[in-house]
Amino acid sequence: MSAPVSGGPLRLLLPAPVAVAETFGDSGTPTGLFPEEEAHVANAVAKRRNEFTTVRNCARDALAELGGPRAPLLPGERGAPGWPPGFVGSMTHCLGYRGAAVARAGDLASVGIDAEPNEPLPSEGVRDMVTLPAERAALPGLAARRPGVCWDRLIFSAKESVYKTWFPLTRRWLDFEEAALDIDPEAGVFTARLLVEGPVVDGVRLPAFSGRFVVRDGLVVTAISAGPPPAPPGTPRRPEEDSSGRREGVTP
Repeated sequence: MSAPVSGGPLRLLLPAPVAVAETFGDSGTPTGLFPEEEAHVANAVAKRRNEFTTVRNCARDALAELGGPRAPLLPGERGAPGWPPGFVGSMTHCLGYRGAAVARAGDLASVGIDAEPNEPLPSEGVRDMVTLPAERAALPGLAARRPGVCWDRLIFSAKESVYKTWFPLTRRWLDFEEAALDIDPEAGVFTARLLVEGPVVDGVRLPAFSGRFVVRDGLVVTAISAGPPPAPPGTPRRPEEDSSGRREGVTP
């Protein structure tokens, strides 16, 4: 695969307990799949096989940074990647970019990342499916405050990161209209208010997720880290140091 990059977009967005590995595209025909993974893409076209392989190589590099095993990372329920016991993470890939983020389950409860081309969504129909009326109404103001960002695409990416964070905690579907985004374009942060009952993390029901975003290298990249999870009774809490399941059937 292409050489991993340091100081890439994900590293700017996620806290220190998260290991990241990212690369801009594939180099030749990437290799390194386990037999179980090979079986999963046996009939896939070359593009799908290459992105599947490279993003898993990224994920294994991130796992290795945390002392995790090199193990098969198979898509599970609703496409969410399966992680080795004791780890949580997320993967993303789009044209020209692949990235993975992994944390120890003792540090974070869930991680969600997404990367998209900084281009408008392909149609008003897709935009209207992804956004709530208030979010659509905010688009002109966001564009005026920070031109050069395709804000409809950024909303899509942020909601993908929301879903990737949500699903490992709940094992339930979350539709686009079930999270409402509030975006600070200058600070590069967003809040996703959950319009359904949120997951319980560390004994607290979460009403929202907080995330960050960056726009660079022709990409919009979003990331959320949720946690930490509850510690077993009597376990001291470690000091605070500061999973690529795209929704099925939605491909802008």
